[in-house]
Amino acid sequence: MQTDSNAQPILVTGAHRSGTTWVGKMLAGSQVAYISEPLNVLHRPGVLRAKVKHWYQYICDENESEFLAAFKELLDYRYHTWSEIKSIRSLKDFLRMGRDFKIFYDALEHGQRALLKDPFAVFSIPWFVKRFDFNVVVTVRHPAAFANSLKRLGWNFNFNDLLDQPLLMRDHLESFCGQMQAVKADDVIGQASLLWTMIYKTVHSQGQLDQRLVIVRHEDLSHDPVSGFRDLYAALGLDFTHHAEERILNSSSSDNPTELSRRKTHSVKMDSRASMNNWKTKLTPDEIQRIRDITEETARLFYPDINW
Repeated sequence: MQTDSNAQPILVTGAHRSGTTWVGKMLAGSQVAYISEPLNVLHRPGVLRAKVKHWYQYICDENESEFLAAFKELLDYRYHTWSEIKSIRSLKDFLRMGRDFKIFYDALEHGQRALLKDPFAVFSIPWFVKRFDFNVVVTVRHPAAFANSLKRLGWNFNFNDLLDQPLLMRDHLESFCGQMQAVKADDVIGQASLLWTMIYKTVHSQGQLDQRLVIVRHEDLSHDPVSGFRDLYAALGLDFTHHAEERILNSSSSDNPTELSRRKTHSVKMDSRASMNNWKTKLTPDEIQRIRDITEETARLFYPDINW
């Protein structure tokens, strides 16, 4: 287990569409190796040799044998070149192999800390802390903004990915079983609201147990990116360089679009302040009220003066 704060790996997690990509990429640089979503069901085998069966895969002591060795290899920057070559099906796959191989090579050459950007690790935070002494950053985004993002992209969520994980249900989500079974397959607003509630109720409980968790609100970073990220760098023991500040300013500039194209869902260049309240004009009053009804009890844990 690593104990040097300057060597500890970093996990940036939270619900998907909550700013994890932006936060992860703004922290990445010469000090940190950015590794994207090893627990994504569609992750590349060169990065992580373990098979991931579910979105929001839960890892704990009882099933860690499926993942422990693979994450040890990842954190040692052992890239599985042959496994990756065998999985290549397109030019895009080939280019990703080149990108990932370079990330691992550079990390070894320059002694970089690993930064895993992975929203799908959010339920497994205690395991990552216990086994690898991760520094953990959790991003939170207003539930209506989260729901609006999923609605705009047409991203439904199949709760069977959670219901089919007995250990996750037992440890965190059993009280939500009926609600998950009842939500309709085409109800993006209902799905988003319930998923947000389950994720952040669990995050709040984890934060109460481990005060080292750094929880950042997307809106706070969007309102004042430089100050927010400077504090985050300090909390993680990273040097806040002039280059880092320029990268942050460039990503959040008012010259950037206020809403991302559907073709660029993972871009980190947005007018951060102007984009904060897009949901207020994109969602109907009935949709906003419904999101509020489902999420407000949990939302107030992170937004005491939440604005609807």
